[in-house]
Amino acid sequence: MQPVLHEVTTLLKERQETVAVAETAAGGLISSSLLAVPGASGYYKGGLTLYTLPSRIAYANWTPRHLQDYAGPTPSIVQELAENTRYNIAKAEEDIGKGHGPTYVIAESGTAGPTGGTSRNRQPGYVALAVSTPRGTATREIETGTSERTENMQLFAKEALVLLRDVIKGEVKL
Repeated sequence: MQPVLHEVTTLLKERQETVAVAETAAGGLISSSLLAVPGASGYYKGGLTLYTLPSRIAYANWTPRHLQDYAGPTPSIVQELAENTRYNIAKAEEDIGKGHGPTYVIAESGTAGPTGGTSRNRQPGYVALAVSTPRGTATREIETGTSERTENMQLFAKEALVLLRDVIKGEVKL
């Protein structure tokens, strides 16, 4: 993960851009990796670990309707998590007169394993990723091919950073 992390943080610093994170199955690894790089206060706007569905109601503008219709992680779920996080941070910054929200918001939701469900998006190793920007949101689905929980969490974090890098470099359609 180090090469992509270095590339992402260098791009953010050089471009004077910022990032926020809403993660689930990665369990905080995306945020912790971004924060481990010196200078993080210049590009990191904050993060949420939304591991439970009720935490999404509390912090990500979900309603009980979301829980009724919830069928596991999907690109549309992570897109909404990213966009809601962007809105919430931008509103908070506006309320205190400091900034206009993050340049990018990474969102992730997946099934780390070792157990899961029978549908594709409930299988261990499946993750849906999104990066939201003021210009639009890119999504990506990844299947790691393993049910090893710790390995999947690390791979989910790495793939989230890869998607962020691709968005920053304009290599993904928004």
